[in-house]
Amino acid sequence: MRISMSLPRSLLKEFDEVIDDRGYRSRSKGIRDAIKDYIVRYRWMNEMKGEYIGILAVIYDHHYTGVMEDLTDVQHRFRQYINAVMHLHMSEDHCLEVIVVKGDVEYIRSLTEKIMRLKGVEHVKLTSTATGSPDNT
Repeated sequence: MRISMSLPRSLLKEFDEVIDDRGYRSRSKGIRDAIKDYIVRYRWMNEMKGEYIGILAVIYDHHYTGVMEDLTDVQHRFRQYINAVMHLHMSEDHCLEVIVVKGDVEYIRSLTEKIMRLKGVEHVKLTSTATGSPDNT
């Protein structure tokens, strides 16, 4: 099936560089692989159960009107699951927030998805592991 999509020129340029570097013969193959990866990550995140500890990495354009306030509001609503936040200035336009989270994965997932939907947020990555180990009782 053919589809059409709009992308910022800079994102397409970066994507083209990646698919060239990886030896893809077409954008279509690269896009298919990227979509498959997105689906796998989504399913993995939705299959997690129980208590988790993790890190949310959030990259956003701090010039985007309201993004910092929206990000702060979301963090305040989930404050019982946030242990620490570190803010880094990446460039003139972009900032990185590293958010350390701990608690029931359903709330961590909800926090992650709310942040992903914020306008001005360009990338969100959750890295997590179940709390405890098989040796803990």
